[in-house]
Amino acid sequence: MKISGFTFVRNAVMYDYPVVESIRSLLPLVDELVVAVGDSTDGTRELIDGIDDPKIRVIETVWDETLRQGGRILAQQTDVALAHCSGDWCIYLQADEVLHEGDHDAIAAAIRNADADQRVEALLLPWKHFYATYDWLGVGRQWYRREVRIIRNTGTFFSFGDAQGFRIREGERVRKPRARQIDATVYHYGWVKPPDAQQRKQQNFNRYWHDDAWIKEHVADGDVFDYTSCYAVEPFTGTHPVVMHKRIAEAAAWTAFFDPTRLPGRPPKVAILDAIERWTGLRIGEFRNYEVL
Repeated sequence: MKISGFTFVRNAVMYDYPVVESIRSLLPLVDELVVAVGDSTDGTRELIDGIDDPKIRVIETVWDETLRQGGRILAQQTDVALAHCSGDWCIYLQADEVLHEGDHDAIAAAIRNADADQRVEALLLPWKHFYATYDWLGVGRQWYRREVRIIRNTGTFFSFGDAQGFRIREGERVRKPRARQIDATVYHYGWVKPPDAQQRKQQNFNRYWHDDAWIKEHVADGDVFDYTSCYAVEPFTGTHPVVMHKRIAEAAAWTAFFDPTRLPGRPPKVAILDAIERWTGLRIGEFRNYEVL
């Protein structure tokens, strides 16, 4: 059984993506790793080449700047990388997502078990969403709890929406994949960046969802992000993937600024729904890109 990894990235240096760490966390699990590198202006291609691993295969792409609805360009770039995968199973990570080395054995075993069961089309992983620093996790329904990141390479999968998940196309029919949850976690660091890099990302990436008028109204002016877009956080008490340790140590100078008491608090409706989830374990109205087996 052959396993492919795939990802996409553009301007990783400018927006401080931990893409090198993401790729390194994936390499031990795969036989090949396809990286769709967009037309960057900051040395991203050289950054990927510097990993210097024979498993990595770079696909150069050009982003269509006219795709400004629903984050569709992200899904399109995901599909480009997926189309170049030759494995029986494919593991997908975005440039700010990292796997913990302690989960490698569980992931490999889950893929082997799923391969023997044709009902299983995808594997579902829970998420840890870090916010502002590496010491705090975003909590509540503001953050999705789990998502598909491992798929059987049937040629029918495509990236859905803004690349958060996947769908299967069978002729004219489109459906959600049948997924089995596994005991391995995706560490999401997209909301942990120096405030200036986070602000640049917000100003640029919202262009792939909204027009200029919306951005002017909703994205704050200024050179730094104020990290008050989250309703609630809780301390992280676990361990980070080893590949992240150097980056975390180097971030000490700017992560100390975060003050969780400045967060705005949950709106009443969100507070009620989060309370129900804490009491029952159920998330009312949860959006799911999958059907759980």
